[in-house]
Amino acid sequence: MATYLNPPLVFGPVHSRRLGISLGLNLMPGDGKICNFDCIYCENGSNTERKTSTAYPKAAELVDALEKKLREMAAKDLLPDVITLAGNGEPTANPEFPQVVNAVANLRNQLAPKARLAVLSNGTLAHVPRIHDALLQLDDNIQKLDTVDMPYIRLVNRPVGSYDVQRVIEALAAFHGRVIVQTAFMKGSYRGQDLDNTTPKYVQPWLEALRYIKPQSATIYAISRGTPVEGIVHVGPEVLDRIKSQVEALGIPCTVGY
Repeated sequence: MATYLNPPLVFGPVHSRRLGISLGLNLMPGDGKICNFDCIYCENGSNTERKTSTAYPKAAELVDALEKKLREMAAKDLLPDVITLAGNGEPTANPEFPQVVNAVANLRNQLAPKARLAVLSNGTLAHVPRIHDALLQLDDNIQKLDTVDMPYIRLVNRPVGSYDVQRVIEALAAFHGRVIVQTAFMKGSYRGQDLDNTTPKYVQPWLEALRYIKPQSATIYAISRGTPVEGIVHVGPEVLDRIKSQVEALGIPCTVGY
């Protein structure tokens, strides 16, 4: 199925199902993907398909490109609702992630003070003190947690290297509510194994993790874009609405991307 790479440095604005008018900042190279996950549903394709030897962009490059884009948008009286740190892989893996956050926050305050700052992260580095501190500077600290089941994580998220889901849960709880948990729900099959994570087997332990993390909100969504593999089946609104109700029963606000 069709996948794509985000262009270098700045991309968009695009209308995000979750964030509104979003201007993306690509903390990864523009010609490939660098990620410590290799999710079977990643819209940027698989790690193997998208290999690159290009270096991470520097904070100064990213901020210069962002300033130029924001000034162009301001001239058209069309500033973004949110500036999203994301790109072709895991943005917190950029060695200058804290510097990027500081510089982007300063620039936002000058040129687009109403825009929120967001990150789309897989949570794998949230326990690292300098990353944790940088994430706390963002308005929307969005961290992935598709499940707490390690066999399912190995099947779907396919971590590169070691991965401890309990450590991720503890790291998200350490934000003391200043985190948004993002979860993809799907059905279908991959390599003969069931992908349905909407059943009680997966949902109930995930809800218990949410209860422990106490996030400011949760975002759940169905896979609706191109993926690197065949066999993923879109989850219908009635299923997502049922899960949303279960999240809200915990006292946690929940938004849905159908």
